[in-house]
Amino acid sequence: DVQLQASGGGSVQAGGSLKLSCSSSEPSFDDYAIGWFRQISRKERVAVSCISHNDRRADYADAVKGRFTISRDDGRNTVYLQMNSLKPEDTGVYYCNAQFGSTYWGQGTQVTVSS
Repeated sequence: DVQLQASGGGSVQAGGSLKLSCSSSEPSFDDYAIGWFRQISRKERVAVSCISHNDRRADYADAVKGRFTISRDDGRNTVYLQMNSLKPEDTGVYYCNAQFGSTYWGQGTQVTVSS
């Protein structure tokens, strides 16, 4: 299985920024598309952003377009999610997953945005 480690969460005020990281020791990390999801309480995880493995195409949920930027550094086996202009509704536990045939999930990192 692919092991993923998400980090970078924290508590910030509205308008602030955080940068999340999703790292893996998987040797073929660059074969995987990587996605970020947000979960609030026990609700369903909602897709926030994803980046493809080959052309590095990035997709975003409408709610975060223009504020979040996803990028990847395959040399470091890491995908980043730069979150700017954070809003209270961005609060939740953020998970990353890796997709290549199967899907693998990392543990979450808590993001709390206060008004």
